[in-house]
Amino acid sequence: MLTELETKLLGVMMMVIMLGMGASLTFRDFLIAFKKPRGVIVGIICQYGIMPFLGYLLAVLLGLPPALAVGLILMGCMPGGTTSNIFTYFSKGALALSIMMTSVSTLVAVAMVPFLISFYSGLAGVTGEFAIPAANVAQVLVVLLVPTVLGMVLRKVNPNVGATIELIGSMLGIFVILFLIISWVPRNYQLLLATPWPVFFAAIGLGLFGMLLGYWLARGLKQDNNRSRTISLETGIQNGPLAVLIVTLTFQGEMQQQVLLIPVLYSLFIVLTSSAITVWYRRSATREALARDAAKVSVAA
Repeated sequence: MLTELETKLLGVMMMVIMLGMGASLTFRDFLIAFKKPRGVIVGIICQYGIMPFLGYLLAVLLGLPPALAVGLILMGCMPGGTTSNIFTYFSKGALALSIMMTSVSTLVAVAMVPFLISFYSGLAGVTGEFAIPAANVAQVLVVLLVPTVLGMVLRKVNPNVGATIELIGSMLGIFVILFLIISWVPRNYQLLLATPWPVFFAAIGLGLFGMLLGYWLARGLKQDNNRSRTISLETGIQNGPLAVLIVTLTFQGEMQQQVLLIPVLYSLFIVLTSSAITVWYRRSATREALARDAAKVSVAA
């Protein structure tokens, strides 16, 4: 489990991350998104349609005990993480769509996440002491909206300050994941060695299958290759630090450690799987760009 100091530090880090996400937006971005909402709507369908169901399905098929099942379902119900914006940038994806998806999924999370956690936890038979109260989740999400709105205001008042905060927030997202790994893994290595393979499969599979299903659902909903790759990354890369924060504020002692296992493992492996997928997507984007250039040359000739 996390120490009291680490829990407080995580809370502060999440505030800064959300401040940075808000600083990446302007009110005009939302107006544009509302005028041409198709990409964002497809992304939200993938985010809250695929991931919560995938978390539930893996928990049931793998026969996970209640503590691990609720950790997996919680992870599946999270909104998109800000680190997806970085991976989208390096994959040559649609960065504006990525940022809007992260932001809108976070705003929608206030209503969707408590409902989805309650629904899928009940469906999986997770009740009693392992159930995460919907009110706890809603309170955390509402609190995190405050720095998001503040970031938007700062961006409007001073674009340079907003851009700096945006960069800090994005980089801090990766730092938080590394922080969790460095601080938690060494203290719990014996637990990890005793962890059976289905738990690792669930933690890795949630992100990996989410990205693959997100891509093909986006393609099925008439998104082009580039936007589908962006939606894929946004779908599979969940807000791991937020899940960890909710767990630490909900559970204590040994129970907290058990529920934390999958969110921490997910946060570790999503960096690795996302890096591999990003390399693949970047090569695909480069090939498509070269093919378009070649087609233009042949037409001109």
